[in-house]
Amino acid sequence: MFNKRDKDVAVLSYVDDATLIKVAEALGEEEAVKLIEILKNSNETTDDEIANKTGVRLNSVRKILYKLYDHSLVGLRRTRDPQTGWFIFHWKLQPDQLEGFILSQKRRVLEKLNTRLEYEKNHEFYYCNTPECKQIPFEEAIELLFKCPTCEKPLMHYDNNRIVQALTRKVEQLRKELGE
Repeated sequence: MFNKRDKDVAVLSYVDDATLIKVAEALGEEEAVKLIEILKNSNETTDDEIANKTGVRLNSVRKILYKLYDHSLVGLRRTRDPQTGWFIFHWKLQPDQLEGFILSQKRRVLEKLNTRLEYEKNHEFYYCNTPECKQIPFEEAIELLFKCPTCEKPLMHYDNNRIVQALTRKVEQLRKELGE
């Protein structure tokens, strides 16, 4: 088990600028990176301030912030403007939540890789050796009389052992990283 200090060190190992930028790019591309840069360098800021500093449209800023909020990567505090009565949202980066986000994404990828690995292991494939064409599972190839549906060349058995090995390595790597 981690003690409090070890857990903080583990979180910090995930929370470097490069990781933060990669997550921002994955969630909102270049505009999200601009937002993260502003949030990173301020304790708390409003969506209007972010829009003014980045040059990104306010509507886009809000959309990205809510996407980051959905993944708990930013938090917000709501106040009411005394003159207009409208709500003002104060946004704050939550880098301590990044570790949980990354782990959940890795679990999701692991699940998809496991599904693909099982599919590859449990099917026999046929292929016409034309790069633009796809591999066809045996059940479909037999219905097509072993002729490619795209180019009509004959389908030959395709050995997918390299794919199975690569998927197995990736699955093992992710399981190891997740401590499974």
